[in-house]
Amino acid sequence: MERALELARQAFEQGEVPVGALVVRQQELLGQGSNRREALKSPLGHAEIQALEQAGKSVGDWRLGGATLYVTLEPCPMCAGAILQARLERVVFAAASPDQGAAGTRLNLLDYPGLRDRCQVTAGVLAEEASSLLHDFFLRKRNNLTRDSGEVAEPG
Repeated sequence: MERALELARQAFEQGEVPVGALVVRQQELLGQGSNRREALKSPLGHAEIQALEQAGKSVGDWRLGGATLYVTLEPCPMCAGAILQARLERVVFAAASPDQGAAGTRLNLLDYPGLRDRCQVTAGVLAEEASSLLHDFFLRKRNNLTRDSGEVAEPG
């Protein structure tokens, strides 16, 4: 998770929502990514998607059975679907996502009854660090928007 946080910090510095992800199997790093939606101008630029694509290319297969995804923010429904499609064994995430979380917070696609594929989930690993980074990012963004518009920021 430390490496995922490092990737999230890099995204932060590039003006992206600070989320980092990596795919590991048998202690081998298969792929990694950070949010790149702004840079790619794509709704598919999530950290998890970047990491899964890189992992698939590195092993030469879209099936990533036995692998674990480490990510700094709970996956959204799109990413949860991709995780299931990739046949990941496990997801470990840091901060919960109350609005979009699809690994148990808002809904649980990774262990949804009736779906053929399921995935083990471990939540809250280094959650405080990841949450703090997200909070700082959105605070900075809010302050910059407020400063640019001439409005006064309300404490938040």
